Amino acid sequence: MIQDRPSIMQNHNNNNHNGVDDYNATSIQVLGGREAVRRRPGMYIGSTDQRGLHHLVYEIVYNSVDEAMAGFCTLIKVVINEDNSVTVEDNGRGIPVEIHPATGKSALETVMTVLHAGAKFGGKIYQVSGGLHGVGASVVNALSSRLTVTVKRNDTLYYQEYERGIPKEDVRIIGKAEGTGTITTFLDDEEIFGNTRYDFDTLTERLREVAYLNRGLEIFFRDARHDRELTFYFEGGINSFVRQLNRGRKPIHKMPIFISKPSNGIIVEAALQYNDGFNESIFSFANCINTVDGGTHLTGFRSALTRVFNDYARKVKLLKEGDPNLSGDDVREGLTAVVSVKISEPQFEGQTKGKLGNAEAKSAVDSVVSEELALYLEEHPDDARGILDKCLLSARAREAARKARELVVRKNSLDSGTLPGKLADCSEKDPNLCELYLVEGDSAGGSAKQGRERRFQAILPLRGKILNVERASPDKMLGVTEIRAIITAIGAGIDDDFDPTRLRYNKVILMTDADVDGSHIRTLLLTFFFRHMVRLINEKHLFIAQPPLYRIKTNKTEHWVYTEQEKEQLLSGIKERKMDIQRYKGLGEMNAEQLWETTMNPATRTLLEVAVEDAVKADQVFRMLMGDEVPPRKAFIQANAKNVKNLDV
Repeated sequence: MIQDRPSIMQNHNNNNHNGVDDYNATSIQVLGGREAVRRRPGMYIGSTDQRGLHHLVYEIVYNSVDEAMAGFCTLIKVVINEDNSVTVEDNGRGIPVEIHPATGKSALETVMTVLHAGAKFGGKIYQVSGGLHGVGASVVNALSSRLTVTVKRNDTLYYQEYERGIPKEDVRIIGKAEGTGTITTFLDDEEIFGNTRYDFDTLTERLREVAYLNRGLEIFFRDARHDRELTFYFEGGINSFVRQLNRGRKPIHKMPIFISKPSNGIIVEAALQYNDGFNESIFSFANCINTVDGGTHLTGFRSALTRVFNDYARKVKLLKEGDPNLSGDDVREGLTAVVSVKISEPQFEGQTKGKLGNAEAKSAVDSVVSEELALYLEEHPDDARGILDKCLLSARAREAARKARELVVRKNSLDSGTLPGKLADCSEKDPNLCELYLVEGDSAGGSAKQGRERRFQAILPLRGKILNVERASPDKMLGVTEIRAIITAIGAGIDDDFDPTRLRYNKVILMTDADVDGSHIRTLLLTFFFRHMVRLINEKHLFIAQPPLYRIKTNKTEHWVYTEQEKEQLLSGIKERKMDIQRYKGLGEMNAEQLWETTMNPATRTLLEVAVEDAVKADQVFRMLMGDEVPPRKAFIQANAKNVKNLDV
């Protein structure tokens, strides 16, 4: 529910005019770099949850990767220590320690304490760099309760220690050094991150990506908390990356197509391999940064791909005069690809660098991929024919789906006449205030319709389990009534036609039963959204409702319990052994009032935001759990069986 608040004008009218005179130059607060970072950490690392915590590691690692891309570093070591601090060590040149002419402090202290201070702006020291703003090291320092840096340079060991970004001492010499490099150890500040802890598997996936993107770079990763360690080294680079991504899939051609060539000062690399699946998996990187939202380099790759395959298909008469061109969707179906550019002056959106904006990257990737891919097709006609047969089959299936798509993705998606009949819509006209619940089953849908706040909550009941889109062609997918209903209700289209400005609801909430079937239905829905509406996830519109597991009633009161741990804590504190414990497996077991109180009331409910922290890992998990290959799924289930909780058979 939305609470009314007094307006600014009301507050002004209730006070005398003396307050106006108090607003002067002294009212303007100026925050120094360190204070700004600590006051608004989300502006610099995205969030203060586990994703933000991991970003601290990435920022320091990227500095070492910059040394590798410049040709001065071959080894990076990352260690999570037993006290949850992190040590990152490289064998690069070491951060300079001489006095900086502008600050009067050592270059080391300047880099670690001053925002926008680094060697990456002039373009002389680093031709390409993952860092852009020069704020990475200083941000990590400001958000760490303790940070130490040891520099090996000039045959000497230099050392400095900081506390929440403030130097505790000047840079001092602590001994002699062999070789060169930088060792940074930091402990995140619990005032900022609470008790959040690092996840070994998440960091593993990112460090593996970095190794793939830098052929010949060795990355050692150890978790001293659990005595786990791994080493990554890939001589094949992104070629090896694509082969690993395609494990468990049936490739159309045996080896990935590998492209590597500079263009106008930009190093362009791409590796691509087709499989017999229906989904595309394209991952883009700029200076080793995973650009999860794509950008100009991805646009250039896609346009080159479509043009080259159409030109070749017409040249070999697979497309005849009068035949329509293959669409972008046709040539990307079943494609796994990695696109990587290294560019001297990258233009990212935000410090978390989710999207590349350099216009020159588009033309560079377009020209390199066009030239090299066309040459490959000429030299490998069998591979070319296999890929084009796949593309033409996709085109025929997509044409068969066209009429179904037109029924679903209409220009006027807000026309109430086009909405599915089972949808109980809300009365609010502003999409930013509206919520859509996708509810398992007609029974729960009935309770939800009765218990909802009709003004801003809409309900779409789903009958049974929707199609597993991981194994389905587009025409088969769009032939399913429940999927068409979901797409039409949301109103923003799917795939490349998805337009967030046409969303009819700001929140799309999955509400399924707390049992095995409910989990399966939720996974099927998540598979659909990840494959065909991933921007709904990336732009933070998809959520999962958390219904209670138990109702525990005593003589005096009634408790709703959402986890087993919460249940145990509650039971240990109740002195009465006369109580009624009811386990809820289905939403339909609750009446409308109970469903509102526990799961739908914005004042009391718990919603889990669906987010993709690692798109590569998410792609692999969906493929493994929902794809055709049984052995990988069996191995995953066996490996994780011991972690299963609340299994209802």
